[in-house]
Amino acid sequence: MRKYLSYILLALLAYLLYINEDSKYIVAGVGIFIIGMHFMEDGFKLFSGGILEKLIAKSTNTTSKSVFLGITATAILQSSSLIAIIVISFLSAKIISLAGALGVVFGSAVGTTATTWVVSTLGVKVDVAAFALPMIIFGVIFRFYKKKNIQGIGNILLGLGFVFLGIGYMKDGFEDLKQGIDLAQFSMDGYAGIVVYTIVGAIATVIIQSSSATMALTITALATGQIMYVNAMAIAVGANIGTATTAAMGAMVSNANSKRMAVGLFIFKGATAVITLILLYFIVDLVDYLSIVLGIGADDWAMKLAVFHTLFNLIGLVIFSFFIPKLVSFLKKLFVEDVETYILKPKYLDMEVVAVPFAALKATRKETIHLYDNATEVLSHAIMLHRHRYLGKSDITVVVKESTDIIDLNIDDFYQTRIKSLYSDIIDYSTYFINELDDEKRVYLYDLRSACRDIAEAVKNTKELQKNISKYLSSDNNYIKDEYNYIREALAKTMNTINEIKNSKDEIDVLSKAELLKEYLKSLDVIATGRIDVLIREKRIDKKMATTLLNDSAHANIVINKLINVAKVLWIEDLSIKQLGEDYEALKTL
Repeated sequence: MRKYLSYILLALLAYLLYINEDSKYIVAGVGIFIIGMHFMEDGFKLFSGGILEKLIAKSTNTTSKSVFLGITATAILQSSSLIAIIVISFLSAKIISLAGALGVVFGSAVGTTATTWVVSTLGVKVDVAAFALPMIIFGVIFRFYKKKNIQGIGNILLGLGFVFLGIGYMKDGFEDLKQGIDLAQFSMDGYAGIVVYTIVGAIATVIIQSSSATMALTITALATGQIMYVNAMAIAVGANIGTATTAAMGAMVSNANSKRMAVGLFIFKGATAVITLILLYFIVDLVDYLSIVLGIGADDWAMKLAVFHTLFNLIGLVIFSFFIPKLVSFLKKLFVEDVETYILKPKYLDMEVVAVPFAALKATRKETIHLYDNATEVLSHAIMLHRHRYLGKSDITVVVKESTDIIDLNIDDFYQTRIKSLYSDIIDYSTYFINELDDEKRVYLYDLRSACRDIAEAVKNTKELQKNISKYLSSDNNYIKDEYNYIREALAKTMNTINEIKNSKDEIDVLSKAELLKEYLKSLDVIATGRIDVLIREKRIDKKMATTLLNDSAHANIVINKLINVAKVLWIEDLSIKQLGEDYEALKTL
């Protein structure tokens, strides 16, 4: 569909340029404007240094926070598409909830109206080309700096410069065009005109792939008297529908969560458009009243269009914010998550490397770390935690108590597709060069194989543990809930400490952290600590809870022991690893 629309656009552009030479300024203006928006988007990616991603991950736990983040981030970045890309990736990785994602993209609909205000206040009233050229000059200079932040500023300046330059070209183009062609003759009164121009706005946005460009084009046409005020309003409504249509089309081949968000955005913008069109003439009167309050002139159509664009998006946001929970429930029923069939592929096992046995050994070590990283994901989910919530944190006890959401995960499927398959690949790969290794390196390869086995067994031991954590996390009995939180905490602290060992370059620090791992094992021994006796004697838990707790403590003990063994092989210097000497030092640097 999009491909055919692009062909139609090219044909229309060729015809337009053929019949009227002045139209080339409008076409060039739109192109330069879109290039500017892309430069700004790339610039903010470089300049933010991950700040935006961290904000989105941490500021979407409530509807109000996510909506506010969507408004402010989009208003500053001037790129709802960048926000949508980050939100979709976080949603797919289950870092944020569907409700949080919807809040952000709903808020971005209001944030993107900032473009309309910039164009209506500066673009049609000020010689923006005077600002554009210095921005482009300094933008080009900054792009040659080595620092990413400076390069980001350069891209932002280039983007702003091109945006202003594009507005200038569009403005001049419409001024010249009206001398030969009066587009106002195609204006239409009544609801027929509203419907037609709404469709025009939607199609234009789908083709151009930028509602901001559509709005900039509309405002400059309105300011030069080429279209009627009401028709411009209809185009603004259509542009909103166009952005949602683009998102929906793109998500149809994506995963269930992306489809949910895209359809949710389409419902939001579609319903907002319908309500706006039905009440259009009432909203026109409201815009006139607000314009008087804001001191906007009666004939300042560009500014009044900016008020209208913000108003109807804000009305839609306020209404839909209350329905996000119900919309989430509907979307989850509409798109059911498919069973994960993805088979994890090795990243480092290259058969061409087998000819150099030591290089193959290094590749095997890297792949073992890759296997461990995947295992920590399933282990974290099994204890109802996300890794980004506790890795690198000092308040893991608090994080565990606050993390009460149940994470639905089929451990058997994960084990078959993400653990066992990669484990098998590592074992198979190692058979091709094991006989070419000297004795010391062959011992280390056996250790790596053992580490892979320990990783696989650690994952298998979490199956019963996951079921009971899920059961007792929502229990009314606070004593059994506390005990399972102890288990969760010990496992989380173990994986966090191993992560610190993995990233540490200080051998003394590594050894001190290795001692900490033993403490986590001690905390799980409910018999030695006497906790189980107190719980049973004082009837705080029943007999069934007690035996289940004993079994799960044992499972957790096994998991931690396995993880410690893996850490010893991969990162902690024990006697068997030290035998590698200088080769081991080379391995550690990978």
